[in-house]
Amino acid sequence: MKNAQPHTTNSAIKIGSAETPTAPPLTSLTEPPPIPAGSYELRIMQSLRRIIRAIESHSQTLSQQHQVTGPQLACLLALRGEGLTTTKLAQTVFLSPSTVVGIVDRLAEKELVSRQRSSRDRRQVLISLTDAGVQLTQSAPSPLQQTLSAGLQKLPELEQVGITLSLEKVVELMNARNIDAAPVLETGPIAPPRTTRRRTPPQP
Repeated sequence: MKNAQPHTTNSAIKIGSAETPTAPPLTSLTEPPPIPAGSYELRIMQSLRRIIRAIESHSQTLSQQHQVTGPQLACLLALRGEGLTTTKLAQTVFLSPSTVVGIVDRLAEKELVSRQRSSRDRRQVLISLTDAGVQLTQSAPSPLQQTLSAGLQKLPELEQVGITLSLEKVVELMNARNIDAAPVLETGPIAPPRTTRRRTPPQP
């Protein structure tokens, strides 16, 4: 009578010329699974999420290290030359004059800009950098839109057109074409609404 052979499973290590089976790769507990190359909708949503996170990260850095927002920094950089009126500053940074008024108010509260009457035309009020404002523009990182703009300008025009049309198509697919947005990479409101104090009527 032959001795019974011990039972072995496929995962057991065999002695001799047989190869030792390799264990399946471990799944990371911190990284999401890779997206298949053919899942274009997931790749698009992942790219959009990465863009949002990059904007949030840049905004957080500006807020924590320099106590300004992206639009505020854009206005400060636009004022590095001569003083500008509110209208001219709004045209330079592609924001509405009402939005720029709120931004300048907050920059003035932080003593980064000052308002002065023009020596040529007393009806005009010019916005200029203070010494603290000049120092901040020299130490703060470039706005995210400037970094993107510099990269886009290095691409062939045909590729720039393709990126533009593709992003505009994404906006259309998300039914977001009618949303008012300035060309500034910033999350949340660009200029929070100012609170106005209600005047107390005089007592009779």
